[in-house]
Amino acid sequence: MEVKNKIILALDVPTTRKAIEIMDNLSDNLNTVKIGYPLVLAEGLESVTRIKEEYGCRVICDFKVADIPATNEKIADATFKAGADALIVHGFVGEDSAASCLETATKHGGEIFLLTEMSHPGAAQFLQPVSMDIARMGVKMGIHNYVGPSTRLDRLKKIRNIIGEDSFLISPGVGVQGGDPQDTLEFANAIIVGRSIYLDNDPVNALNSIIDSIEL
Repeated sequence: MEVKNKIILALDVPTTRKAIEIMDNLSDNLNTVKIGYPLVLAEGLESVTRIKEEYGCRVICDFKVADIPATNEKIADATFKAGADALIVHGFVGEDSAASCLETATKHGGEIFLLTEMSHPGAAQFLQPVSMDIARMGVKMGIHNYVGPSTRLDRLKKIRNIIGEDSFLISPGVGVQGGDPQDTLEFANAIIVGRSIYLDNDPVNALNSIIDSIEL
């Protein structure tokens, strides 16, 4: 996956209208967006379809899928039918559940990203103790794409060492949560940034500032 400027925009906004407004201003410097529950629960999967069709960008649906295999398959099928290119999937529910998403993605010509560890403080309570095992499971399954936290660079480095240099690693937590773009990109292929850009009074300048900091 080639991510322009190594930045994935998280469109965690409540309306398609707001998402369109943001993309109208920023799409020239972006080719990949992440759409999660805030937009889809408010506007439906049609929001994914519209963003994909209007901007021709790659869409990663961040649904953190974590259910039994049969339910995961249904979620993945609906997501890819809506036009998503990739789907973020939790690994803690086990290999069979992750495999159902992987198989469905392959059927649609899409991809999955296996979530190893999240970026918020609470991830240390239950998810962190098993995140490296999740990464090892993904490698065993032949999964190529992963998600790891920019807020814990020591752990992001360990995840990279487990999945290898040929895997594609994306990292949330840059900006508002404290992750640094340059430091994160020592280990990740791309960073996920949302609020630091779309909540800024000048989103274009905010995006350009991050791009400039990466290129220094």
